[in-house]
Amino acid sequence: MGGTCDPRFAALREAFAANFTERGEPGGAIALMVDGRLVCDLWGGYRDAARTREWTRETLVNFFSVGKAFTALVALRLVERGLLDLDAPAHCLWPEFGCNGKETITLRHMLSHRAGLPAIREDLPDGAMLGWSRMAEALARQAPWWEPGTAHGYHVNTFGYLVGELVRRASGGTIGEILRDEIAAPLGADVHIGLPSAEHYRAAEFLWPSVLPERPPGVLDGDALMKWNTYWNPPGISGAGWVNRPEWRSAEIPSTNGHGTARGIARVYAALAAGGAIDGVDILSREMLAAATEEQSFGPDRILERESRFALGFQLPQAERPLGPNPQAFGHFGAGGSLGFCDPVARVAFGYVTNDMGPRWQNPRNKALLAAIYGSLGV
Repeated sequence: MGGTCDPRFAALREAFAANFTERGEPGGAIALMVDGRLVCDLWGGYRDAARTREWTRETLVNFFSVGKAFTALVALRLVERGLLDLDAPAHCLWPEFGCNGKETITLRHMLSHRAGLPAIREDLPDGAMLGWSRMAEALARQAPWWEPGTAHGYHVNTFGYLVGELVRRASGGTIGEILRDEIAAPLGADVHIGLPSAEHYRAAEFLWPSVLPERPPGVLDGDALMKWNTYWNPPGISGAGWVNRPEWRSAEIPSTNGHGTARGIARVYAALAAGGAIDGVDILSREMLAAATEEQSFGPDRILERESRFALGFQLPQAERPLGPNPQAFGHFGAGGSLGFCDPVARVAFGYVTNDMGPRWQNPRNKALLAAIYGSLGV
């Protein structure tokens, strides 16, 4: 294990080490910032399945849905500028979208997983998720699976295309470009949506089976089709079979293929923990951040089949999945247990990345890390 850790957070170092010795962690990193100061920056394990290449300070990895929060930040910056409106019909910017029952869908619906578009009905070929226009056009043709605004369901893979197309039409830029130029670069945060080919050598191999799951026998329709297509239409949209390919890393799939370091994630959240700005770099105004972290959706999730809770692009704490003891915390988990969050009350910001597809809901690795953080703080 490499890196540094303030002695005050020795329990966090021990919990991270135990992830490798007791909880099967193959490779990963953590970073904790308190009051804007980096107090823990640790990495360990291996960046490949063969365990021949050690994880280093500069290793990047796919952090999956952690990127949804960064996607939301880009959109919210445009709302602040008046380029996007949370409550205007999306078709005002995206005319092709205003059909088949989508006429009332807004950016707010998209950010809070209430748009009714978690999946695409028409069968798309494997690899189609790499083509932005193809995915946007398919979503523009799609009819909602439920009446927009009346329920919520986690838009696992479509979230980034929906929000990103509005961003593109409003600004002329992509989620990845704006994240890089206006957030990551000014902060010095090593996070990317659309990883430049020159940086691919730093990316860890993600340990996920390359074989796609078999479609259930029989004809799928209704909710069964919606849930299957959410994860597997096009077949590789969740990353299976693609996550370690250069084409995947280079593409912009904002819901799913963000890459970065734990330190980079924590740096972005440190700005949010401080009210939207740090070291002279403004991410969001306090007023916009307050609006962005208000609850929008809570209750039964049409996709996850359990309760979920969302603000505008951020996940909020719930009893079954807390982010520490303070209800003001917010952030986003990613597949495999990766996590970015901040707690403005405790003034902490945290990033955790892994290259293993561990449990998605109750992940013992990130649970142990969170417990150690707040134990060290005496909370």
